[in-house]
Amino acid sequence: MAFLLDSNIIIYSYLNEFDFLRKLIIDQSCMVSEISRIEVLGYHALKKEEDKYFQDVFAYVPILLPNQNIFNQAINLRKKYNLKLGDSLIGATALVYNLNIYTRNTADFERIKDLKVFNPII
Repeated sequence: MAFLLDSNIIIYSYLNEFDFLRKLIIDQSCMVSEISRIEVLGYHALKKEEDKYFQDVFAYVPILLPNQNIFNQAINLRKKYNLKLGDSLIGATALVYNLNIYTRNTADFERIKDLKVFNPII
């Protein structure tokens, strides 16, 4: 099944100790939310080599743009589960596109009934 990578998995994949996560990035079933691209590339202290790596990731992986259905679903998730804005948009993207979500922060999403959440780091 196709899956959505959360921002933290993309960030961890840069580190040598988590290089096994790079296999997820090159998997043809992998997608990311535009929100993750903003979260990762918008970090104010990003080093030049990190920026290059993440730019390459986002140039390779299909990026799902938020649409009205995602925004509406995100509103519902924020209200129901008191999620942060980014998490509600990423969770909504996974729900709208019927994707599993891969994240290290499973607690952010595990309360969402119809969302399958996996931690690839354990």
